[in-house]
Amino acid sequence: MKTVIALFGTLLLTTSCGVFSSLNSNTSIKPKESFVLGNNKHGSFKTYLKNEGVTILKVYQAPIDGGTYSPFLLKPQETATVKTEKNTALIIENTGDEYASVTLKVKGDLNLGMGYNN
Repeated sequence: MKTVIALFGTLLLTTSCGVFSSLNSNTSIKPKESFVLGNNKHGSFKTYLKNEGVTILKVYQAPIDGGTYSPFLLKPQETATVKTEKNTALIIENTGDEYASVTLKVKGDLNLGMGYNN
């Protein structure tokens, strides 16, 4: 019985500390605009992306102190996983003339600023 109580307590503590936490979102992006995830001070995070729309998305990383790196194109219905370092934003840019739709599943530091750029 003590083992069951200890196991339950450990599971409760682990769950409440956010070990299994994630951010799940389906985000729409206007034509020729970008969605910015993590444009603030934060720890590292990992993002699973799926392009649910009909336009090509340009995905890249941008440290909050300047610059960009690791660009790639995400075609409609393609998926990718990106590990983003601390204090670095993940930029998802809609390159098309129609609304884009992207599914995001984020794990790691979830204290992320989010917004749109045109």
